Amino acid sequence: MHILTENQDSSFPIEELQGIVEVLANNNRLERCVSIYAEARIENARAAFKAINVEYLEIQLSETVSVQTVESYIDQWDEHMEFAVRHLLHKEHKLCNEVYCNIESEDVKLSCFAKITTQCGFMDIFNFGAEICKCKKEAIKLLSLLKIFSTLDKLRFQFNDMFDGKFCVEIRNRTRDLLKNIVDGTCEIFCELSVQVELQRAFSPPPNGDVPRLVCFVAEYCNRLLKDENKSILVRVLEIYNSNNKVEFEDGLLSFKIHNVMKALEINLETWSTSYKDNALSYFFTMNSHWYLFNNVRGTQLGDLMGDSSLWAYYESVDYYADLYMRESWGKITVLLREEGLILFPGGRAVDRNLAKKRIRLFCEAFDDAYKKQSKWVLYDNALRWKTRQLIAEAIVPRYKRYLQRFMEHEIDEVKHSAERMESLIGSMFEPKIGKYGDRSKCTDLIGVKNADLNHYDAKLCY
Repeated sequence: MHILTENQDSSFPIEELQGIVEVLANNNRLERCVSIYAEARIENARAAFKAINVEYLEIQLSETVSVQTVESYIDQWDEHMEFAVRHLLHKEHKLCNEVYCNIESEDVKLSCFAKITTQCGFMDIFNFGAEICKCKKEAIKLLSLLKIFSTLDKLRFQFNDMFDGKFCVEIRNRTRDLLKNIVDGTCEIFCELSVQVELQRAFSPPPNGDVPRLVCFVAEYCNRLLKDENKSILVRVLEIYNSNNKVEFEDGLLSFKIHNVMKALEINLETWSTSYKDNALSYFFTMNSHWYLFNNVRGTQLGDLMGDSSLWAYYESVDYYADLYMRESWGKITVLLREEGLILFPGGRAVDRNLAKKRIRLFCEAFDDAYKKQSKWVLYDNALRWKTRQLIAEAIVPRYKRYLQRFMEHEIDEVKHSAERMESLIGSMFEPKIGKYGDRSKCTDLIGVKNADLNHYDAKLCY
């Protein structure tokens, strides 16, 4: 049987096999010949699949399992699917045509190839795509479905060429079913994205004024959808879905849906900002979130879609809310450094030291309270963190330093904070807690079960 399991190269004994087939056919042994040939080629193909390590195909998936558990295998599946169709099955299809070329009935080679295809392990690879469709309905699943659709689409010519005729009806039907499940699943998730963003509105915002992970997720996710390789596929899938449902496809549908998602996100931010009892934290949160959107969306496909006017509106709001934040928090502290009543005699130089000490003590206590509270607040962006520290330092330190020099020049050692110490403390504020939430930009970070027990912003776009 070794001549049946050799690789197809210049020495493959096509003519010898053709002669054997003719002899057996003339002696009414063609059926047995086809069976032996198919079994040998099936064994050969199985060995080829085993060599490329397809153990992941044994993983069982269900609607309770996140696609994240198998996401790392999807690129492998793409490669294995392409290898199976373009190389292994293409070779087997060609061999069947050549080995049985002298047999009058087309059914012989077609049935033989169909048997090899369905029993060699290819269907296990094919079925993995169907398993992905069973996974839990969540935003990141859409990206996996697009990848699977792309894989099948680029193999469309080979599928149509090889899986023709009555013996490959099952493969064609299963391919159609898989494509329909991919199209329906993709469109169902995509069309509900804005609704899912709205549902996160019921959760509380981050208690430390940080940018909600939902904001990071949505910005990154929309950008991934708008990348050329995903955008073209998604548009095509939407067109197929509308055609299947006899609905006219509208140009700009993708842009319209993405705009709705971003609008829902903006309303979430407005709602969350009003939920803070501390006005300063509310302004801090809005400043933080709008800076993230401006800084991370500008220059991307999502930024191009939203337009310059929307992006610069975020930028301008950062300054607006920074000013409100400063007035509401640090502005209320600086007024404690009043000079009224400190000069004992009009035009004189005598100072009421006790009153000066009291005001400095009250100022330092207010500073300590604000520092203690706001040290728990977070600004992940380096530039915004530096800018905010500068605003605080410029509002506090020079005025405090002048106050000390004028009214406590000979008793500076008695005050709790020197101006330099105060500036150093300000320079340590708003540091992120590294590692607490991992990489905030990755879509895969944001998965889970809707209505899970969440205390704040670690919300999940699941359905």
